[in-house]
Amino acid sequence: MTALAGSGASTSAEHIALADAHAAHNYSPLPVVVAQAEGAWVNDVEGRRYLDCLAGYSAVNFGHRHPELVAAAKAQLDRVTLVSRAFHSDQLGPFVTELAALAGKDKVLPMNTGAEAVESGIKIARKWAYDVKGVRPDTANVVVAGGNFHGRTISIVSFSDDPSARTGFGPYTPGFRRVPYGDLAALEAAVDDSTAAVLLEPVQGEAGVIVPPPAYLPGVRAVCDRAGALLIADEVQSGLGRTGRTFACEHFGVVPDVYLLGKALGGGILPVSAVVADDDVLGVLHPGEHGSTFGGNPLASAVGLAVVRLLATGYYQERAAALGARLRGRLDALLGRGVVGVRSLGLWAGVDVDPALASGKEVCLRLAERGVLAKDTHGSTIRLAPPIVVEPADLDRAVDALAGVLDDLSRAPTQ
Repeated sequence: MTALAGSGASTSAEHIALADAHAAHNYSPLPVVVAQAEGAWVNDVEGRRYLDCLAGYSAVNFGHRHPELVAAAKAQLDRVTLVSRAFHSDQLGPFVTELAALAGKDKVLPMNTGAEAVESGIKIARKWAYDVKGVRPDTANVVVAGGNFHGRTISIVSFSDDPSARTGFGPYTPGFRRVPYGDLAALEAAVDDSTAAVLLEPVQGEAGVIVPPPAYLPGVRAVCDRAGALLIADEVQSGLGRTGRTFACEHFGVVPDVYLLGKALGGGILPVSAVVADDDVLGVLHPGEHGSTFGGNPLASAVGLAVVRLLATGYYQERAAALGARLRGRLDALLGRGVVGVRSLGLWAGVDVDPALASGKEVCLRLAERGVLAKDTHGSTIRLAPPIVVEPADLDRAVDALAGVLDDLSRAPTQ
């Protein structure tokens, strides 16, 4: 047992030492220990203040401790938090009704995490293929895209092409076909009579905010229609206001058969996810075939309902679109100043830093020193996704900090 185990940690170094000693090392976080947060800002245990430009990978779209969401959670905490789905609760019906309406669908399957929503979507697609499409038992396939990130469960890593997520976890779950993202011809060639669904992120987040060509998603929709396959949109990161629309699919004029939702659906308070589809899809599930003790619990439903009502106003979508345009303009001005590529949709950007200057992690460490929190991915790419409530001046502050880091790196002597 370490000297700190069982003692009261107070400094960042002590908290990090405790976590390193007793938490599994499945993450490599920046050395910032958050103790308090509000809106787009967080404070560490020493009281240093940081602008949060990750927003919990879009789980905190509405800001830390949004007053309406916190009020909904507190009110429900004083009533009932969990009954399991063995009984009804007075929060579930309103939540699924209003979420279904927001998505323009009939039904909702409430779950907890984004990965659970994806796994549930895959199960539903297979059951639909056998019960509705008439695919021969145990032969259904699901077509996915290269560069995907849908979670890290065994089935999901089975169709990942990320070595860090996949290597060492075999044997892998069969039934998936992976094709390059954005390559419509390859996708069409992979779809056949046994295809249950095509599962895609409308915008690939972990890959570096990869926005597809304008004709890609409409083309995928057409392929699915011709093949009688479901189009499943993983909007766990891209959905619920982040891109300037309720769903990223709206930018491309596409309505999927199934939405997979999570992250922001819990308001940054607790895990809430959902599969949303019409009755002819979700209707294939019968009692006992799928479930979750915590899925749709009263506390989650109360918070999720408050989130849906925020989105129903349209305010956050409009704000993300306006701030996203501002962010993109500022980032484009950094091209040639250490930035070699920018991709964005709404208030969500992937910034490719010249790898000759620094890795993405080095840039994020230097940003943290300047009071801005961001996260790297795939080498020299960093992602910016501040809460939608961020003030315009603070958004400018984040880009100014990035410009300062790049200027420092450019001036540093070569090793």
